[in-house]
Amino acid sequence: MATATTFSQDLKQQADIVRIIGDYIPLKKAGAQNFTGLCPFHKEKSPSFSVHATRQFFHCFGCGVSGDVFTFVQKIENITFPEAVRRVAEKMDIPVPRQTYSGPGEALEAKQRGVLLDMHEKTCAFFEEQLRRPEGARASEYLAGRGLTEEILRRFRIGYAPDSGFMLRDRLRGMADEQLLRLSGLMSWKQDESQANTRSAAAGSTSAETTPLYSKFRNRVMFPICNEQGKVIAFTGRTLDANEKSGPKYLNSPETPIYSKGRVLFNLDKAKEAIRHLGYAILVEGNVDCISVFTAGFQNVIATSGTAFSEPQVRLLSRFTKQVVVNFDPDTAGAAAVERSLSMLIEEEFDIKVLTLEAGFDPDLFIRRKGAKAYADALMQSPKYFPYLIGRAINTFPVKTPEGKAKAVNYLLPYIRRVPQAIVRDELANDVAQRLGIDSALVRQELRHAATNRGAAFKPSAEPQISEAERIVVCLLAPGASPELDELRLAATDVLSAEGLIDGLPSQTLLEWLLSPMEGSTGSESDQRRLAQILMQESDEITQELVESAIEALRRRKMERRKRELNHNIAEAERKNDLGALAALLQEKVAIEKAMRE
Repeated sequence: MATATTFSQDLKQQADIVRIIGDYIPLKKAGAQNFTGLCPFHKEKSPSFSVHATRQFFHCFGCGVSGDVFTFVQKIENITFPEAVRRVAEKMDIPVPRQTYSGPGEALEAKQRGVLLDMHEKTCAFFEEQLRRPEGARASEYLAGRGLTEEILRRFRIGYAPDSGFMLRDRLRGMADEQLLRLSGLMSWKQDESQANTRSAAAGSTSAETTPLYSKFRNRVMFPICNEQGKVIAFTGRTLDANEKSGPKYLNSPETPIYSKGRVLFNLDKAKEAIRHLGYAILVEGNVDCISVFTAGFQNVIATSGTAFSEPQVRLLSRFTKQVVVNFDPDTAGAAAVERSLSMLIEEEFDIKVLTLEAGFDPDLFIRRKGAKAYADALMQSPKYFPYLIGRAINTFPVKTPEGKAKAVNYLLPYIRRVPQAIVRDELANDVAQRLGIDSALVRQELRHAATNRGAAFKPSAEPQISEAERIVVCLLAPGASPELDELRLAATDVLSAEGLIDGLPSQTLLEWLLSPMEGSTGSESDQRRLAQILMQESDEITQELVESAIEALRRRKMERRKRELNHNIAEAERKNDLGALAALLQEKVAIEKAMRE
């Protein structure tokens, strides 16, 4: 039987590196055996990324990254070498033999990911089955009312989570132990109501493991979320009840070893070929909007689904196209989401249009009421992003007054600064002056200064992105949070302070203010702005399991940071031949790696 090493070598010889890499980025022939494209690993305007067909090798002359087909897949998908081998084999329809791993930690991680993927596949089939049972009649009526036919339900594998806490649990129990069921994000569990138990759970105690598990999703229409390869990795559940006990309207899977909501685009698995063929993507906010646009014939549509558009999602999309039409809801929250998204897309040099539908119409309702042709017409007429922004400024500020013009200019300046090309920045500055009727030489000078000195002044949107774990903790600690969370808030405060989990985080100053608020203190202007942005986002209801998951993520982040420091210190100790320090550093590194595997 072939070993993992010989299999990967044989696979590498069989693999067409041009086709494999071409699945991720557009490549153009540039010689007998060479193909070029824009490097996905750094920003560039002119192609410096080269793939050699016969040598089965790639190299970027801009950033210096190079390697074989496995190196590319491993780096672009941020996966291990064995997973990269498996991914390449899947693309080539070659069965993979049983793999060997570099250590028990890697083997355990791979096994867990495999089991979790199998669990989600079985869960998706379970939800589909339940939708077709008599108990799913109400869900079927809701979906029919949204115009979703049987064909659409099958294509998107939409299902129903029954109003039972135990049916799914019992179906999955034979696949994994209780620890992995908890890790899957498919289960919930109750905690002892005493303060002592609450604190110990937030601190990472295993006392919660004896409490019974029950289904996280109950009496909800279920939309599966797939990774780029089409495998189910998470769910969004839409409640069928309107009472307070039913929880949030939309409930999303939490972060798990196979799912990070800020790194996944809903429907990308089905839309990627159409995006490549048409040369652009349509970006919407919700699952149902995405499904409606897709089934109306616009198969290059994707959605953010459960999170604000993030930088990792921008980088993921850039692998398939650099042109996008942003079509978020036309309400205030949707407009704000468009503005946040534009900042990131501009900086990544996307060609951007903004489709704003009539007030009261999201993409789903617009297509159901007015039809696919009307949506196609609206797409064709959608303006470029900067005329859209100028229109927003004119409608938001009283531009007939000097003060209003100044406010409009200040609103537009951060977007001008983010444009990479100086010539384009200069042209945009002229457009602003002309549209706003600005004759003041001083204001024109400010626009020119922004156009020719990108990044020299204040960039309000350039703040470091906070993680999902930080967001959950901020929501828990924020003033005005539910009194029902007081015990959990106190427990989390103890853990965060005692273990120093906020040190070095992008939200450190905000969390320090929330953890130790001085009487009369309102925090800095920056912290207030960031807190408002976080609290304005739609998010899952704060629960104990969500907080525990966030704290564990912060622990892992701290250990990863310390591991990087240790690697640097180990190299320094080796250089100095300091054997005593080297032994202590290696011992600490082994302890951290063990803790990270547990």
